[in-house]
Amino acid sequence: MVQSSPTTKKIPTTCTRDCPNTCGLVATVEQGKITSLKGSPAHPYTKGIACHKTRKFIERVYSPERITSPMLRDTSGWHTVSWDRALDTVAERIQKICAEDGPEAILYYQGYGERTALKLLNSYFFNLLGGVTTLRGTLCSGTGMAAQNLDLGHRISHDPLDHYNSGSMILWARNPAVTNISLMPVIRDIQNRGGRIISIDPYRTRTARIADRHIAPAPGMDCFLAMAVTQVLFARGAEDTEFLREHAIHGAHFRADVEAFSLDELCKRADVSVDDVLYIAETLITCKPTSILLGWGLHRHRDAHYGIRAIDALAAISGNIGVQGGGVSQGFEEYGPYDQQYWGNALNPERRTLLMPKIGEELLHTQNPKIRMAFITAANPVCSAPNSNKVADALKQTEFVVYGGHFLDDTAELAHVFLPATTFLEEDDVMASYGHNYVGPVNKAIEPVGEARCDFHMFFELAKRFDFAERFCRKTTDWLSDICRPIQEAGCSLARLKEGAFRLPEPMAPYLDKKFPTPSGKFEFMTDFAPEKLQSGNAKFPYSLLTIAGFDHICSERSLGEHAQLAEVLVQTTEARRLGLHDGERVRLISEVGSMEVILRTDENLRTDCVVAERGGWIKAGHGFNQITHDISSTIGQGTPFYETRVTLEPVG
Repeated sequence: MVQSSPTTKKIPTTCTRDCPNTCGLVATVEQGKITSLKGSPAHPYTKGIACHKTRKFIERVYSPERITSPMLRDTSGWHTVSWDRALDTVAERIQKICAEDGPEAILYYQGYGERTALKLLNSYFFNLLGGVTTLRGTLCSGTGMAAQNLDLGHRISHDPLDHYNSGSMILWARNPAVTNISLMPVIRDIQNRGGRIISIDPYRTRTARIADRHIAPAPGMDCFLAMAVTQVLFARGAEDTEFLREHAIHGAHFRADVEAFSLDELCKRADVSVDDVLYIAETLITCKPTSILLGWGLHRHRDAHYGIRAIDALAAISGNIGVQGGGVSQGFEEYGPYDQQYWGNALNPERRTLLMPKIGEELLHTQNPKIRMAFITAANPVCSAPNSNKVADALKQTEFVVYGGHFLDDTAELAHVFLPATTFLEEDDVMASYGHNYVGPVNKAIEPVGEARCDFHMFFELAKRFDFAERFCRKTTDWLSDICRPIQEAGCSLARLKEGAFRLPEPMAPYLDKKFPTPSGKFEFMTDFAPEKLQSGNAKFPYSLLTIAGFDHICSERSLGEHAQLAEVLVQTTEARRLGLHDGERVRLISEVGSMEVILRTDENLRTDCVVAERGGWIKAGHGFNQITHDISSTIGQGTPFYETRVTLEPVG
């Protein structure tokens, strides 16, 4: 840490927010207050880049809306209390419920708002308690990981810096201009070397605008597009015959599935032109190697695994698996660098879990024992989980809800206890990434605002009220030393890590030896393709609702004052005119689940079968698209198929 004057400090740290970039940062602190937050030029990957959302984070730290004291809610509303009063109340309720119904009557809901090393200890606390009900599944990328594990045995993405070896890149539902900004220099480098960038996305994103070609398939029909390109490769004799013969199984089966359709039929099902398919095929043949990067929207369909596995197959057939600059990359295991025994799951027999994509339904109907208490951290499930109103109803019927966070968001409003959490700028920790192979320091830049406490210190003080206090109440440095033992064994001391990012000893390009941890030891092509499951179109609800990442905010991480009066939706210009709707008009957005009022905006570049909106807005601010999304689970991976929700529009009044 460099101190430039007695009153000014430059503190290296790492962004911990729900973003794959996980930027290395430098916080400038003057007289105890953060005055700037910028990218760290010393970070080997992010190299001084930081999105404007990071710069705006200072406003979040010092927002007048931020809750910085513990609060209890009763019939007359919220009341500020001391930490002792708040934690005594929580401890007494935990002890009462455990004595009467056992610890499984308590749900611990740990979200993905922050995924630092010390967050493992949140679960460790509840396992020391005896093992409570927790979650299974995900709101995000479980489908993709499960699908790639079937093909590759264990999903390993290419290091982002390996993409500098790529002759071309396909961004399949990936929008790095908004969600992964450090990929932008890689994209420019490929283009400057004469390579191609292809954006495949139903919506013309900011990244699509700078791509060499934007292709907009029908939502959820990506498998047919991948199969169409594969068919062209086979027709031209451009397949990697050695890989198919020596390093893969079930290739003939997959080829038969591909050739069961004509090229025109595959293009029709994907709703793309033959010219689009030929362009992708030509790119794979002439601009080798090709890196394919999967976005998270690709996972948001019930049977998304068909598309992901077909894309994996396309990469294998085109000779892009197990080569530098190639691969199909989606994400990394951000908990991989830690000693995961400190989750504490081995301390008890296997305990009950609830399905995250259907958390409202699960909470309402779980019995023996019924969920009497929910403890929620780093999450806003009333806003971010599907069928939000059902989630809200479930929490309203829960006897006692504890919430750790920054603002009185949709979930916090239903809690009985609010525990004010610090931001990453007010705590010490370690952060790994789900977007690259570096771990970075989380160094405290300022003292906590008000009475805010980090999760670790919340649970530290709470543990003092239980008979396992000696096992939990250890120094932060001692815990980090234990949890980060794999990082230290890789050659990085904690003292060294506090100074800046460290690259984990992971391959730049996986599977170079063409050996895969599958049952066969080879790449395994999909054999269970069922095209009849992929149906597009619904006369009553003709539009797919695509809730995409916003440019200004990460998910629901915003304050009440940062919301517009109503949420906006994008509709194709001609389609809006056909419906008799106009730009700027209030309309009602309706699904089988519910309805909400929104402002309509038109976009001539949008597909006619889509309605596009920015996700993350609060319900209490007149937003909240998950009020109308289905609470269902994906076929594999227990992911959340948000994009299975279909909608219609009608004028208000």
